[in-house]
Amino acid sequence: MKSRFIFGVSLAALLLFPRLAFPKSDEIYRKLQVLSKVLSYVESNYIEDVQNSKLIDNAIKGMLDDLDPHTVYLPPENYKEMKVDTKGEFGGLGIEVSVKNEQLVVVAPIEDTPADRAGVKAGDLIVKIDGQATKGMNLMEAVKKLRGPRGSKVLLTLQREGKEGSFDVSLRRETIQIKSVSSELVDRSYGYIRVKSFQEKTARELSREYDRLLKQAEGGLLKGVILDLRNNPGGLLDQAIRVADEFIDSGVIVSTMGRKGSFQEVEMAHKEGTRSYTPMITLVNEGSASASEIVAGALQDHGRSVLLGSQTFGKGSVQTIIDLDDGSGLKLTIAHYYTPKGRSIQALGITPDITVSASPPAVSEELNYVREKDLRGHFEAEKKEKKEEKPRIQKEVDVEGDIQLRRALEYLKTWEVFRTTVASQKEKTSSPLEVNAAPR
Repeated sequence: MKSRFIFGVSLAALLLFPRLAFPKSDEIYRKLQVLSKVLSYVESNYIEDVQNSKLIDNAIKGMLDDLDPHTVYLPPENYKEMKVDTKGEFGGLGIEVSVKNEQLVVVAPIEDTPADRAGVKAGDLIVKIDGQATKGMNLMEAVKKLRGPRGSKVLLTLQREGKEGSFDVSLRRETIQIKSVSSELVDRSYGYIRVKSFQEKTARELSREYDRLLKQAEGGLLKGVILDLRNNPGGLLDQAIRVADEFIDSGVIVSTMGRKGSFQEVEMAHKEGTRSYTPMITLVNEGSASASEIVAGALQDHGRSVLLGSQTFGKGSVQTIIDLDDGSGLKLTIAHYYTPKGRSIQALGITPDITVSASPPAVSEELNYVREKDLRGHFEAEKKEKKEEKPRIQKEVDVEGDIQLRRALEYLKTWEVFRTTVASQKEKTSSPLEVNAAPR
């Protein structure tokens, strides 16, 4: 791969043979000499011993720091975790965890995993892992300690509301497979499909879940589908394209353009395998980013789905992952992407067709949601889009349960009633003679 070859030059080669690496730039040569001297001075004279590898890692991070927020250097451990996340498979216990008030808390156990079978419950506090206190431990450290080789043991010390004191649970790690897609049949004839992120098997999982809903639906027919992309941070571009292709039978899905138009790729939909044109609503919010915005933008531009929810995150750039020699990785922004109608959503996001807040307006206005435009060093929105589109339909909603999902279901049901009523009226007022006499 050309990009991997270009960026696979080792730092040692740059320091020792900078003129070979950059034959046309005396300025880069002089700067690399300075870098080499600084490294040497710190190594020889700094008051404490410092690992050279740490110095070099920090130098690389500093080099990328002034670029966009999505171009980052991933040390070996971080790179390994990222690959696990996109693959959706790892050795672990099967619990989703979070940090609250400097305390590690169980969000939820995954069904039929060691944690689930051992009775670990949502809300349990993990106060120790193998005897080490978790107070003040960051999430990455905790995940690293919870994951491990299949068959290895780990001892969790838990605290549970309503239960006095702490108690230990001994668990044996297994291979945990994280499903990125879940589904449920609602009111016997409406399908709800949630895509949590775009991993290696997401498109395949979505297709399987859709087929399962069809089998369960009354009469083997879905009256409507809700695709939930809320809080989906993105993931693999090719999976987003394949998911969009499930519902679009022709035309552009997404196009990408590199620096100064250096290259352009256009991904097209295929008629084969396209799902029937069942009425569809896609849920989005401020946590819908990157790959999920590609899917939402394609469905909206093709008129295949109504978008409902709130303004999306606004990440309109594409990154490639480059393997480096020491097991680390470079996530590098290489292109901007555009929706089928040529829209760039960078720092703007996608405006839903129907705006429905997840909380009352008075509350939602006080929340400071972080979007792409709030990140330091983000690419500015393209000048041709001077302002965000206004939503075509504005709705005020109350707060009971999942408001956005409930509104989506209500709109789908209204859609079905309208279609049935129109068909019924046409049947009553039309006759074969009238149909044949109709103007062409």
